[in-house]
Amino acid sequence: MELIEVYLKGTKTMYSKDNLSKLPKMGELSQEAMTAFLSYDKAALAEGAIPKKYKELMAIAVALTTQCPYCIEVHRQQALKAGVTEQELAEAVHVTAALRAGGAITHGTHLFEG
Repeated sequence: MELIEVYLKGTKTMYSKDNLSKLPKMGELSQEAMTAFLSYDKAALAEGAIPKKYKELMAIAVALTTQCPYCIEVHRQQALKAGVTEQELAEAVHVTAALRAGGAITHGTHLFEG
């Protein structure tokens, strides 16, 4: 037990929001790729045929599916700025959960013969 306690005291939280402050370093180390990513991300989430509000709700649903805490938080903040309500967030959670459950159910059909 002592070894585990020593280990845990010395570790950082994997999903600390502080890690996001390291993005500029990644940009310096791989400038072309990071610039391309940021431009693409900005374009994909910009107001267009699909309003920004809906794009952020879609981003939250995907983030919940991939379970990326950074994406969940970043897109939650952007969704609120775009006018998403808590009721809409709650409904997006349930749409996400229904799709995940549906995937398990439909893939489960592969377990059975005939």
